[in-house]
Amino acid sequence: MPSGFTPRPHSPQDFDTAPAREAAASRRGYSRREFLQQASVIAGASAFAPGISPLWAAEESGKDKPRPRVAAVFTELRFRSHAYNFLENFLEPYVFNGRKVVPPVDVVSFYADQFPENDTGRAVAKRYGIPLYPSIAEALCQGGKELAVDAVLLIGEHGDYPYNELGQHLYPRKEFFDQIAKVVEQSGRGIPLFNDKHFSYRWDWAKEMYDRAKELGMPLLAGSSVPLAQRIPPLELPPEAKITEAVAIHGGGVEVYDFHGLEILQSLVEGRAGGETGVSRVQLVQGDALWKAADEGRWSPELAQAALAAELGDKAMSLREFGALHAILIDYRDGLKGAVLKVGSGSTRWNFACRLADSPKPLATRFYVGPWGNRNLFMALSYAIQQLFVSRKPPYPPERTLLTTGILDAAMHSRHANGEALATSQLEFSYAPTDFRAVREMGKTWELITKETPETKDILPGGSAKLVNAP
Repeated sequence: MPSGFTPRPHSPQDFDTAPAREAAASRRGYSRREFLQQASVIAGASAFAPGISPLWAAEESGKDKPRPRVAAVFTELRFRSHAYNFLENFLEPYVFNGRKVVPPVDVVSFYADQFPENDTGRAVAKRYGIPLYPSIAEALCQGGKELAVDAVLLIGEHGDYPYNELGQHLYPRKEFFDQIAKVVEQSGRGIPLFNDKHFSYRWDWAKEMYDRAKELGMPLLAGSSVPLAQRIPPLELPPEAKITEAVAIHGGGVEVYDFHGLEILQSLVEGRAGGETGVSRVQLVQGDALWKAADEGRWSPELAQAALAAELGDKAMSLREFGALHAILIDYRDGLKGAVLKVGSGSTRWNFACRLADSPKPLATRFYVGPWGNRNLFMALSYAIQQLFVSRKPPYPPERTLLTTGILDAAMHSRHANGEALATSQLEFSYAPTDFRAVREMGKTWELITKETPETKDILPGGSAKLVNAP
């Protein structure tokens, strides 16, 4: 029987100003005409999800309302850091599903936790007239004493932070969130917040963040860009699909890319018949234990091979030839068997396969992120976040990220315990999925930004939309 998972103590390491707004408006010179030209931006998606309006419609219906003011709170800003990949789509027009999108929000304040040698945060702040504050509270209050922004970008990825004995990277997302929540509580005004990637490396802290945001009336979104990638071949599971087993594959490192694999898996299986029911057991296996689990029927090599073939074709090497394998095995409360495998190496390897109860043939797809590595997929995620900031409605459930955060923490505990299977009663919670096609990249962007398009090395005036003359 698996041991229960109770997160144990970690190592000691665990423990808008008016001139700026005027400068930003003058610099951008965006007209309402430009903004409304975004019509049909999600060409290729069948419809907007229920309750979600396109950003230009939200702008048109609220034309007398000011644009949301955003505080960007991040670990570090340098070329290709997550903060960079987000902010280039918040400061300049970008491309989503082949159309130009003018950001419908204004970034009015920065907080940077670290300044590496290749820092670009100071230069970007100066160029765009955005004050760089010495504390999170000051960034949210724009140097005053009262909350002065309408939304927060919390980007707690990258930077020089330690690891604990479990191999978890101790990014300060919870610490950042606590400081944000304190200001929000004092103001009595709940504002939307996006948290990049998983909530925290610790399950108890993640749950506390989720509960606190709900308590304060803060519309919440979290996660990464990968579930929004184009699916090749196209794969839309039928409504109320009866999934019996599913596998996701990535080619990156332990924890940091395991999270992305979990998100791929969860973003699809949450739509199965009955919705999400929660997870009862998690185990991280590698080496001989991995193949022993396969022999026991805990995960399907055939299904994993189908997922790999979606990327590499029918001539893909067998899983055993790749080596460097590990897997997170997930027992869902409703009987679904899930697995996330690390196969080979490759920062853009994101694959999925599943089997339905009424069909023996696997369904498989790859998640294609576009040229320039993973950078351009942040355009889709930026669009989703801006949807949240404008409408105050998350385009997909934050509970997805809460669950994947808990699975990842349990997997790291299992790994530290030599692959012991851990019971996860704390993850046996349900949530309803939503149709999030409105914020997914359907492939039109890659007709404009191709492999031949030269990658820019700085935030380009006019953004990616100008680079490729997006309509």
